[in-house]
Amino acid sequence: MAIVGYARVSTVGQTLDIQRGKLKHCDKLFEEKASGSNDKRPELKKCLGYLREGDTLVITRLDRLARSTLHLCQIAAELEEKGVNLQVLDQNINTGDATGRLLFNMLGAIAQFETEIRAERQMEGIQKALARGVKFGAKKKLKKADVAELQKKRSQGVLIKDLMAEYDLSKATVYRYLQQK
Repeated sequence: MAIVGYARVSTVGQTLDIQRGKLKHCDKLFEEKASGSNDKRPELKKCLGYLREGDTLVITRLDRLARSTLHLCQIAAELEEKGVNLQVLDQNINTGDATGRLLFNMLGAIAQFETEIRAERQMEGIQKALARGVKFGAKKKLKKADVAELQKKRSQGVLIKDLMAEYDLSKATVYRYLQQK
């Protein structure tokens, strides 16, 4: 019956130190720097694969574990199926009892609601910025005349790698310009 910790921060600029301190009592600690919305969290996958019946998975906050309520419920179901308890330190949740399971599900739903509200506000901000004429994304590297020249050179047999070097573009960008009309 191991106590297994999982710590995650979203960006490279953030530090795991606070979570490490709170999880120092764990027998084993998995940690990573990856966005919660990223499906590729290898340490979480390793952690979930490592857990055995009777173990307890310890995290500092619910949002460190899952990217949505649905994902949280999927992880909770996987843990329950394995016979693993979940302990969330900052929210004082332990799914080893009925009260802990109820609180876990309520907080998961509230966290999802907050995420959706934040996304709605973000979309409103983007729409307002677009209405003001703000352009998103990287600026085009080539003007129309340059694109026409690039297309002409390609039609004359110039290799993609040579166009990449001449115009200082990635392969994907060269192909994108070649498809423009």
